[in-house]
Amino acid sequence: MMDVLDCLIIGGGPAGLNAAVVLGRCRRSVLVFDTGHYRNRWSHGMHNYLTRDHIPPAEFLKLCAPELEKYGVRVVRKTIVRAARNEGGLFEAFDSEGTCYLSRKLLVATGLKDNLPTLPGFEELYGKSVHHCPYCDGWEWRDQRLAVYAKTKDGSELCLALKNTWSEDVTYFTDGNTRIKPSTREYLEASGIRIITESLQGLEGADGLLQGVRLNNGELVPMDALFFVNGFTQQCNLAEAFGCDVGRKGAVITNRSQQTNITGLYVAGDASRDMHFVVVAAAEGAKAAVNINKELIKELAEKKRTKLKADKGEMAA
Repeated sequence: MMDVLDCLIIGGGPAGLNAAVVLGRCRRSVLVFDTGHYRNRWSHGMHNYLTRDHIPPAEFLKLCAPELEKYGVRVVRKTIVRAARNEGGLFEAFDSEGTCYLSRKLLVATGLKDNLPTLPGFEELYGKSVHHCPYCDGWEWRDQRLAVYAKTKDGSELCLALKNTWSEDVTYFTDGNTRIKPSTREYLEASGIRIITESLQGLEGADGLLQGVRLNNGELVPMDALFFVNGFTQQCNLAEAFGCDVGRKGAVITNRSQQTNITGLYVAGDASRDMHFVVVAAAEGAKAAVNINKELIKELAEKKRTKLKADKGEMAA
């Protein structure tokens, strides 16, 4: 008979691993599935996490491994391709090789992936001098020449954040998009933010460092770093496939304990919130784990209560 685990965790980033540690300390049987496709794998270092400032993501994950082992948490490098809930209320998860895993609870912590602009030179600079989060990487480029790239999205909020926090030199590149609201343009111009609507040829740089933004007319606008707004998508659609409620921006809707509208199914990390910090993702994983443990306690207590009542009924008969 197949073993039934207390919890399957899909996603081996900060949210999934922190949840695994909490559940491991609760003496729960936990299996983590990790594909290694982390959103921040291009980053030069993590930030906004006390005692772990500027640590490379890969090094952070290495530090996690012995802690997981200590609590008996297993991590497997496999991809879960589909999952469902069977008639008995258990979750069935199938990996790419067709192996089935059973669990009482399921936590999806696969996070997001950024939609990278198809702009020549972009990928070569991404994670080094091209970033999506000013709170994560703005400090490293303080007082430098900063570009904001937003073609299909509104980049004005990012422009104002950079201008009023990290640098006086901010330029907004819309790559051919001229549809900027008059009121938005007024805010940007009043803040001294230059707006360039010319279409772009691409980004130019060397050794991961941006040197400038090349316009279609051939002009090179010198820049030191670029921040972009181009949206994001879920790393996987498991939660959505279950019929979870999804918000306007594509994030799965959960309650304060990270539980979705599907009983027993939780989502933590970037997949569920707009605040995309590693420390926040880890905290959400911890919250989900505590609630999962509480639910397992309640279910076991109810099972024992039902059995006791049944035994008393038999004795009375």
